[in-house]
This record gives sequence, C-alpha cells and structure tokens, in this order.
Amino acid sequence: MSCDSNSYWLVKTEPSAWSWTQMVTAGTAGTGWTGVRNHLAKQQMMAMKKGDLAFFYHSNVGKEIVGIVEVIASYHPDPTDPTGKFGMVDVRAVEPLKRPVTLAEIKADPRFADMALVKLTRLSVQPVSPAHWRAILALGGL
Repeated sequence: MSCDSNSYWLVKTEPSAWSWTQMVTAGTAGTGWTGVRNHLAKQQMMAMKKGDLAFFYHSNVGKEIVGIVEVIASYHPDPTDPTGKFGMVDVRAVEPLKRPVTLAEIKADPRFADMALVKLTRLSVQPVSPAHWRAILALGGL
C-alpha cells in the first residue's frame, strides 16, 4: 500500500464514537471526519489532499492502528462546528491491517521514538513519515 507522491497521516477515533466497522460500513461514499476541535489537528487536516492515506487508530479502547483510510475530499467546513472555525476532510475505508498494531508495540520500537503518536499523544490528526508508514504496514502484515 503505497502512494509515494502523497502524504501519510494518522487519524484517531474512540471506537465507541466511530469504529473501523462503521468506517467500512460507510462504503465508497466514505464519511466526513467531523468534530476535530484542536488547532494543530485543524492545520494537519488543512494539509491533507485528496488521495492521501491515513492510518485509522482506535484510541482509549484498543489503542491500536486497525486500518487504512483514503482522503476523498480535502478540507472544507465542518457542519458540526457552530463557530465556523473548524473544518473536516472526507475519508473512506481502504483496507484493514491483517493484524492491529498497538500503541505499546510502537512505543517499544526505537524506530518510532520521534513519531507524533509517541510524542504528541493527544493529537487527533497527525502526520506519518514515509519510513514510519512502511514500518507500520510491515508490522500490520501488509
């Protein structure tokens, strides 16, 4: 799974709010990645382009990367934000990892010491370097 001309990301969600199963059920139409209310995460979403890929991460429960999504619409207004300050991207499920990659595994692996998931633990939308992308794909069986 590679799109070397594109950027890579990680998006976090609590599975009780929006799970991988729900993401898959949304089908090719995908869904808006709504509800982000952090300015750094907003800047990350503003940098996302159609065709970029992102890891889908279950936070709180699970704490693991479970799948890959594709950005299908770049940054636009988020209708769930009454202030109009925040926006969203649209994403669709691409494929699950054959094996989830846990936060504990990532933290224990020195290759990921400078990864945003380790350093900026609360950030809900994060960039992922191509090297980290390839390493996590390998750990996840893809």
